[in-house]
Order: sequence, then structure tokens, then C-alpha cells
Amino acid sequence: METALTRLVGVRHPLVQTGMGWVAGPRLVSATADAGALGILASATMTVDRLREAVREVKSRTDAPFGVNLRADAADAGDRVQVIIDEGVRVASFALAPSPGLIADLKEAGVLVIPTVGARRHAEKVAGWGADAVIVQGGEGGGHTGEVATTVLLPQVVDAVRIPVVAAGGFFDGRGLVAALAYGAAGVAMGTRFLLTSDSTVPDAVKARYLAATVRDVTVTTAVDGLPHRMLRTDLVEALERSGRARALFQAVRRAAGFRRLSGLSWRRMIQDGRALKRGKDLTWSQVLLAANTPMLLRASMVDGRTDLGVMAAGQVAGVIDDLPSCAELVDRIMTEAARTVRALPVGTAPGTGP
Repeated sequence: METALTRLVGVRHPLVQTGMGWVAGPRLVSATADAGALGILASATMTVDRLREAVREVKSRTDAPFGVNLRADAADAGDRVQVIIDEGVRVASFALAPSPGLIADLKEAGVLVIPTVGARRHAEKVAGWGADAVIVQGGEGGGHTGEVATTVLLPQVVDAVRIPVVAAGGFFDGRGLVAALAYGAAGVAMGTRFLLTSDSTVPDAVKARYLAATVRDVTVTTAVDGLPHRMLRTDLVEALERSGRARALFQAVRRAAGFRRLSGLSWRRMIQDGRALKRGKDLTWSQVLLAANTPMLLRASMVDGRTDLGVMAAGQVAGVIDDLPSCAELVDRIMTEAARTVRALPVGTAPGTGP
């Protein structure tokens, strides 16, 4: 299935595996790329040196195009961009809007820039700065999310920009892909669906918790880092929501110290990142400190398998997923179902047809 996305990036299928921290490592990214979709390596939880190693590991596993996800507001974003350029990575993906300067540096080096946005105005802004495509995530998506549903947000963005738009939030099968194409998208991006594959390195006990979840077990909370965060509802999440400010801040400081040791970041750099996070958002400094919880809470579950101590970011689709295919099996299933869905549509109504 050829779309503006497949032509732009050079992949066979209009599917993107998102850059999930602690989840989207070299094994998952290379398996996704070999399956013909665009795999995105998550770098925010890596040091710069580890990022370079991970990029080289992906390249040793596959010749297919892949991308790297960056935090545009990180103090060392420039160093990470340089790794992408030096290593010849095809795509730079951003969770927050990159600056015009970062976009220009990447484009000059031949790297495609694909930010993720949650509002029409943000899509218009990055398109004006030269982004090659944009991923638009609706409120159904996992992790930090907004309030507007994908079915409302997606057509707004498609109508507002003239670059390829990739839909994210609520997608897990071929029917969803066809629906997104009908709205004018060039493909779909999925996180939870790729997390729940046999190629994902997430511990089996954690995957089992996801598979057992219903749609009612997926919630949005601000208790973890002060921002709306979609995840599985667990005893830990409920405890954080009940915690008083003093206890929450104590835990935040302790876990922030753990993340500093693990990531190699200095306190100064973490404070700089906190200031960048606070800029333009109605957050107190207490909430910024709480944000330092997130990497360690995610690591506890996604790496260590401690569902009692960690949080599990999840899209609402977690409640309808019940198996663990390989990436190759998943991509083949989605594309087969998409083709079957298109064939079942009344003549002349298939996406991309008509006058």
C-alpha cells in the first residue's frame, strides 16, 4: 500500500512504531523495520553514548529505514541530533516541537523531521518551520496525551497542513488504518500495539497485565508528573493519587536521584530540562520535580518487571488487545485486514478513489 508516508520514508507499509521510553530499543525497532514499517528508537532514557551504540546496533540488525525519537527541550538535544546526522539515521522524531534551528540542521543533513503534535496550531507551526511530516496524537493515545479524540483532531490537522499526516491514538488493526486513510492521513502510528508483540523486550509479567486489562482499566491521571498521562490503573497509581504533597515530593526526589545515576545526567542538566518542561505550561516547581518520577517509574515496570512499583503507559487500545504476535505477523495481519476492508467497501468509496 503506497501512501505519501511510504514514499517519503522509503518503507513498504504506512505504519509507524512509536518511540516509547524503555520499550522501543534496538530489537523492537529492527524487527519493525524488517517487517516493512517505520521503527522509532526511543532515546530520551539513554545517554548520548548509549544512543550512538543503540543506533549502530539497529543498523547491524537491519538495512531498512528507521528513526530516532528525541526530546526537543532536552539540554543535550544538539548532541543527540549530531549522533543522528553522523550515523545516517533516516528520520528524526520529536515528542515536542523542535526549534526551527534543529529542523534546519537535520534537513541540511538529509534527515527527515517528523514531530508529534496534539493540536492543530502545533501542526501548523512545525509545518511552517519545515517539518517533512507530522504525527498527530489524539486523546486515546498512551503516555502524555491531550483531551481531543483522534477522530476530531485528525481531520483538523489534515485540512490545515500540506505535509503528510500520520494518525496516532486508538489504532491497532487494519480497519483503523483504512479509517485513518479515509480521513486523509498517510498512515498510522501505534505504541501499545507494538509494545504487545513477541519482539518487545517488556517483561512477560508486564505484558500479561496489559493483556488482562479492559478498556475501563486504562485511565488518565496527573498524579505521576503533573501532566495528563494515560496508563493502566494500578494500586500504585491509586496510591499516588491519594498521596499527600509532602510524601509525593519525597518520593519524587528519591526517584529523580535514581534517574540521575542511571542516565548520567547532572543535577544541573536535570534542572535545565525541568525549566524547559515548565516553560509555556501551567506547572508549579513541585510538579516539575514530580516529572522526574516518570523515567524511573516506567523503568521499574518496562525493564525490571515490577508492576507493583512501576507505572505502565497505555493507549486505550490496551483493553482490546489479546495476543502477542511478532512484528512481522502484526504488520502482515494489519495490511491484510486493511486490503480486505477496502475490498468490502461499496465501489467508488475506497480511500483514495473517486474523482
